[in-house]
Amino acid sequence: MIIKENEPLCLHTTFRVGGPARLFLIPETEEEVATAVRCSLDRGLPYTVIGRGSNVLAADRGFDGAVIWLGDAFADMQADGEMIRAQAGATLAALAGLALRQGLTGLEFAAGIPGSFGGALLMDAGAYGGEMKDVTTDVRLLMPDGTVRQAEAAWMDFSYRHSRAMEEDCIILGGTLRLTPGDPAEILAKMQDLAARRRDKQPLEYPSAGSYFKRPAGHFAGALIEQAGLKGFRVGGAQVSEKHAGFVINAGGATAADVLTLEREVIRRVQDRFGVTLEPEVRKLGEFA
Repeated sequence: MIIKENEPLCLHTTFRVGGPARLFLIPETEEEVATAVRCSLDRGLPYTVIGRGSNVLAADRGFDGAVIWLGDAFADMQADGEMIRAQAGATLAALAGLALRQGLTGLEFAAGIPGSFGGALLMDAGAYGGEMKDVTTDVRLLMPDGTVRQAEAAWMDFSYRHSRAMEEDCIILGGTLRLTPGDPAEILAKMQDLAARRRDKQPLEYPSAGSYFKRPAGHFAGALIEQAGLKGFRVGGAQVSEKHAGFVINAGGATAADVLTLEREVIRRVQDRFGVTLEPEVRKLGEFA
């Protein structure tokens, strides 16, 4: 296991903000993940797990604990008929690419989501009408008691941006997807169409955490924010995207404090105008003032 001290979290989040983690642990095996957790607890340190950092806002003062990174050492994936088995650190783009090469359809929605398999399972990530719960058959978990469990998808109790693993502080180590045989040309065409729609509608040229707010019942967060006149609204280096109001971007030199102040103002104005309370889907890491 690689151990780093005071590792800047801005290097490990797609927002490109965040101060240092007291410890940054890079395990290479499942046993080392369990060891990292146990050692953190023995030292009285809080710990958290990140993958590609695409849904994380790290505090400017960092995280006074251990960050366990499931990245390149946990990126193995294999296809077996209609099944794809992968570790938590595999990117969704890589998984979608494997599905394409195997002529398997059902994962096209995930090709452009800039996150890891583990994070996607944890929050039931989705886009363009598809969600992880639609294709997941089982999940491999490190339970809070240190045991490893292979759980059926039903155990996860998937719902919009939620899973049971969130509630029970489980660490997702990997999982299995069941897809459907399809025409590779049609699969590729769908991926290319979704990629073009993303480029046209999303601010991919700026650092961000992806879609910032959950979809409120009966509404779309981006539409409410735009109707509240907040497109382009800026606090320091943080800005509501002028391209898609559902995205908060790092327009240059943003701090986590900028992002949080902007978040609170957006929530306040949308609440005042529409009576709808927006809820962030971005996970906050560290201590915020």
